[in-house]
Amino acid sequence: MYLSKTEAAVLPTTLGPATRPAPPAPGRRRLWSMLGPAFVAAVAYVDPGNFATNFSGGAAFGYTLLWVIVAANLMAMLIQALTAKLGLATGRDLATLCRENLPRPVTRGLWLQAEAVAIATDLAEIVGGAVALYLLFGVPLPIGGVITAVVAFILLAAQSRGYRPFERVIAGLLLVIGIGFGYTLIGSGVDPAGLAGGMVPSFEGSESIVLATGILGATVMPHVIYVHSALTPGRYGDSVTAGRTREGRGRLLRAQRLDIVLAMGLAGLVNAAMLVIAAQLFTSGSGADTLEGVHAGLGDQLGTGAALAFAIALLASGFASSSVGTHAGQVVMAGFLKRHIPVLTRRLITLAPALAVLVLGGDPTTALVWSQVVLSFGIPFALVPLLWLTSRRDLMAGWVNRRVTTVAGAVVAALIIGLNAHLLLGLLG
Repeated sequence: MYLSKTEAAVLPTTLGPATRPAPPAPGRRRLWSMLGPAFVAAVAYVDPGNFATNFSGGAAFGYTLLWVIVAANLMAMLIQALTAKLGLATGRDLATLCRENLPRPVTRGLWLQAEAVAIATDLAEIVGGAVALYLLFGVPLPIGGVITAVVAFILLAAQSRGYRPFERVIAGLLLVIGIGFGYTLIGSGVDPAGLAGGMVPSFEGSESIVLATGILGATVMPHVIYVHSALTPGRYGDSVTAGRTREGRGRLLRAQRLDIVLAMGLAGLVNAAMLVIAAQLFTSGSGADTLEGVHAGLGDQLGTGAALAFAIALLASGFASSSVGTHAGQVVMAGFLKRHIPVLTRRLITLAPALAVLVLGGDPTTALVWSQVVLSFGIPFALVPLLWLTSRRDLMAGWVNRRVTTVAGAVVAALIIGLNAHLLLGLLG
């Protein structure tokens, strides 16, 4: 029997919902529109704290530690995939799930350390933005810190217009960072033999091991684990309902995996570019262990264009990562305590330690190092609950980790926690 176009259009409604065909799978255009959360998380992997570490590694040991950056990036992809999946499967973020599944005293303790992590994160980003404004315009560091905080607050206000404007702004700043280092990399050049040799795991004495520990130890930032899990619920529509079927889960997982590969891949390339540039242009003791020294060295080696590109990239990093850090503070308080405070109040609270460092004349690079110590301390309190929750079938249902995923996650977590403990002891000792 042949049907007219009009009859064919009416037929599904006439037959009733039980016989309606399933909605078509989203095409490429729909898939690309689902990208964004991972780009917000990826900013933490190119924050001002990464600048000095990567340039120090390249200046001191050439290409030797390039493999460490690659390994760290792969670990980060796995962890961010787990936290994104947690939000998709449950419709709730990591902090909220901890409150719902852990005793109240434990939840309060997790909240306190998460707040400390948020403040340490903001300190690093505010200091980085202040240094960039000083390098670009000669703005005094305390005033630069206030400007960075204000701009980050304005960026965060984009969320009031929906998640897409905020994600686009952050992704745009991430691209600015990438373009800045891409430009500088073209000027510095690349040694193909050194690049190949740097992909082979090796060390050059105990100092290179310590620096590699620092690179790996700062890989996973605890605040973006909370943030990423908070960005995915509702980001793909009703993901909990859509994920009840194998086909629905597959579509959503493909979208978030593409998001993570693109965003974290860009962050990994930026980190690798920092090390390669330093390996090509600097040597140990050349001043590449401070942000000001790197800026001056790039100007001497490649001219004002490269120095300007570095400062602009640092400024974009400070602005973007500071807004993400403030958002992380909102997420942890709402999740652990079910309470909200005005964004301006939180901005003032987290700004105080950074301004104190800048006003009192503290060394910015030292402040960045100690902020990383606090972040290192917070990593186990985010990673361990994440692995525990994503391995629970009663919570995740069809989204539950495969055994090999849980084992791989546990190995990565143990490695990162161990290296961070080593780094912490080394810094304190």
